[in-house]
Amino acid sequence: MSIDKTQGLLLVRRDFRETSIIAEFFTKEFGKISGLLKGIRAQPDKFASNLEPFSLNEIIFYRKTHSALHLISQADKLDNFTRIRQSLEKTTMASFMMELVASVMQPEDKNEEIFNLSLSSLKELETNYNPNKITTIFKIKMLALSGFKPHLDSCVCCLDKIMGQSKFSLALGGLLCPRCMQKDLTARAIFRGTVATILHIERNDFRTSLNLGLNPMIKKELDLILNAFLNFHLGKELKSQKLLDKLEVGI
Repeated sequence: MSIDKTQGLLLVRRDFRETSIIAEFFTKEFGKISGLLKGIRAQPDKFASNLEPFSLNEIIFYRKTHSALHLISQADKLDNFTRIRQSLEKTTMASFMMELVASVMQPEDKNEEIFNLSLSSLKELETNYNPNKITTIFKIKMLALSGFKPHLDSCVCCLDKIMGQSKFSLALGGLLCPRCMQKDLTARAIFRGTVATILHIERNDFRTSLNLGLNPMIKKELDLILNAFLNFHLGKELKSQKLLDKLEVGI
């Protein structure tokens, strides 16, 4: 076993037996890893972190070569994002980000860009007064950086540039030109402004994307398209997305 140290955002934690937990982190150097923290529930002072969801920690772990479950010997909290936790809406959004990373990323698939995006999004969520825009930008950039994004540059079937009307196909994962629309009769119409917004966010950095104006109609369609795309290709609706939907309608 080798000993490694890295920074990681806590994605998931669950109890293991009577005294330990298993935690899943998305780390800068190693991607998504799972580790066992022995005795942390019996001796919480043994670790310098209470391992709350979406907290940033520096961890030391023994990397096993024949197992996906490593042994974490030390966890030091670097940032608990306390101001996010003061708001139920922001806490749910941060939880959604971590759940999306956990669902999309494969174990030990290193991606520093996604780590930096996740960390930047959490830091921005602490202070920004438009958390919905941060979450939308995160979804779009997360899908782009993971190679999971919808095909919007051209027709997903014939690859021709789309100059006028188009429809969005969940099943095929992208836009259909007028000649190819019959290949998915369930494809739905989509505003050109929605397509342009997604492409703009994909191609620009986080700060530039935050300055982009979103009219309510485009924002509503963005949420509808992105959530439907995620649900279809993940084969499930994320639990935190369900809670966000309830918060939005005031349930």
